This record gives sequence, C-alpha cells and structure tokens, in this order.
Amino acid sequence: MSYVIRSVRADEWPAAKELRLAALQDPVAPLAFLETYEEAAAHPDSFWRERTAKGAEGADGAQTIIAEAPDGHWVGTVTVLLEEPGTTDWAGFPVERKQGHLVGVFVRSEERGSGLTDVLFDAAVEWAWAHGAERVRLIVHEDNGRAQRFYRKVGFEPTGVLVPLAATSGETELEFALERA
Repeated sequence: MSYVIRSVRADEWPAAKELRLAALQDPVAPLAFLETYEEAAAHPDSFWRERTAKGAEGADGAQTIIAEAPDGHWVGTVTVLLEEPGTTDWAGFPVERKQGHLVGVFVRSEERGSGLTDVLFDAAVEWAWAHGAERVRLIVHEDNGRAQRFYRKVGFEPTGVLVPLAATSGETELEFALERA
C-alpha cells in the first residue's frame, strides 16, 4: 500500500482533530502525550482550527506532517516545532541553537511495523533542516521503551538531559537528539 506523506492544510482541522483524539486513546498515550483524551475532546472547534493552521503547509514555525492512506484516511502524524536560540523551551530550558523539536508522534496500531514512522520522521527532519535547524530533538518518557528503541533506530541518541514531568510525580522524560551531519 502506498501512502502520501505531506503537510496538513489549514482547512483539514477536522481530520487533525480526529487523529489526535485517536492518538490519545492509544494504550501508551499516558506515557507519550502531555494531554488526556478528555482534555482534548473538550476543546472547541476554534482551538482545532488554530492548532491545525499553526502547523499547516506554508507555516514557518511548525509543520504537522501526516501519512495519508490511498482512501484518504490519515494513519500517522508527527509535528516539528522550530525553537530559536535565545528563547526558552516548554520545560524552561534555554535554547542554545536553532533546533527542531518533534512532538505528537503517532501511527495507528494497524500500521505499526510497516516503516511508516520512519518515513514520517524523514519528512519531519528534512523540514527542520530546510528551515535552518542545527539539530532535531524530541522528549520521551523514561518508561516508553518502545519509542526509545525506535528513536535510536532512526539515529537519535540520548543527550543526558532529563526533563521532570511534574514536581510531585518524580517521573522524568529523556531528551534524544539528532545532530545535523
């Protein structure tokens, strides 16, 4: 089966919403995402319109890339955010150089193992390089071994940076990065 790998378009917010809600129902969602299904489902359509537009084709600061099956059904996604030097990231850490940050990685369970995630990552990393990133990073929960194995397989390495999830939980996430060759 062949898939189309492309950036979302702003008017495709209903499909973006549906895929995000599906991701949040995945069994590993509590380890993979910082949002629950209930929180996301409660957002009004205006939230989904704005969220989709910020990562749509032609946007400069972010890009949401999807895998579209031949029947038009979306089966996977990844978003790459650009982080500029001199700013602070979502966790409060200083950004020292221009980098891409991969978030929202999801492939429907029936498509896993097909190589689709590799293709989505290739597209996201290429977009980051094309927009001047010196490295691409991602954050993964310390207990999400499946994701960590995949990230290593596609060239990402742990940097040693630990990101606490919440002051009271004691859980951490790990930064993995891919340096531009």
